[in-house]
Amino acid sequence: MTTAPIAPPRDGASTAHADAIVVGSLNMDLVVRTPRHPQPGETLLGKGFDATPGGKGANQAVALARLGANTAMVGRVGDDAYGRALVANLDREGIHHRGVLARPDTETGVAMIQVDDASQNSIVVIPGSNGELSPSDIASADATLGRARLLVCQLEVPLATVREALARARRHGVTTLLNAAPAMTLPQDVLALVDWLVVNESEAAALSGHPVGHPDDAAQAIRRLRQSGCRQILVTLGAQGVVAADDSGLHHYPAPKVAAVDTTAAGDTFVGGFAAALLRGASVEAAVREGQAAAAIAVTRPGAQASIPHRDELADH
Repeated sequence: MTTAPIAPPRDGASTAHADAIVVGSLNMDLVVRTPRHPQPGETLLGKGFDATPGGKGANQAVALARLGANTAMVGRVGDDAYGRALVANLDREGIHHRGVLARPDTETGVAMIQVDDASQNSIVVIPGSNGELSPSDIASADATLGRARLLVCQLEVPLATVREALARARRHGVTTLLNAAPAMTLPQDVLALVDWLVVNESEAAALSGHPVGHPDDAAQAIRRLRQSGCRQILVTLGAQGVVAADDSGLHHYPAPKVAAVDTTAAGDTFVGGFAAALLRGASVEAAVREGQAAAAIAVTRPGAQASIPHRDELADH
């Protein structure tokens, strides 16, 4: 399958009609800094704690918005203090959030994040209201989705909901991007609805059944994944860069060299930068480079959304 380029903006479109729709999770990130990750049964003294807006869906929406895309979000929060704070944060970022609904009987999702002195993180996600985002919620947002140019999904909400969003986007002629995170196997019918698949090493391995540790492994995993019908695939390899496949072939893009402080949301920032550049009509290479530049800035800063740069910060990268 050859995927058509993302459609240009519609003439006379209202600014309330977002170009990018993100269907996904909103979490409050509870971040603990530790000298190292504790062993089972061990107690460590931490170096700090913070509660900040997160969730892969919201992170990617913020990245898209800060990097120049007119963005809307569809998701679920609880009718609680965390939920109200997350919606207020979307408002501050200029993200349309009519599709983010509060459930009074479910708590807002949270993520417990440990970041050690080597800037590596471990994350435990409690989905909460994210697990209640349903296919009927996607049906309710159909008009908004139909006016978009790009749909971005992840896997922190139910798979049936992701499938519904991808299927509706496909029927509307909207380009689809799936960041298949967290890692899991996916059925053929879901992958067949994806125009751009973005995965890291562990996610690529889970989908392809081939271990991925370096660019040659990524290339082999991509060859297997393309048999599913998804032709355009990006495998992010952290400091080893990105391996990308489209109808022009396989390409390896080395990563910028930076001193990492915190890798939380680096992948989400890459997705937002890549997608925002595609929406502006950039080539695949230019879009990958922009995603890499944004992620390179993000890892030099602590936090999830707090680390995501604005587009004017990319000039020197």
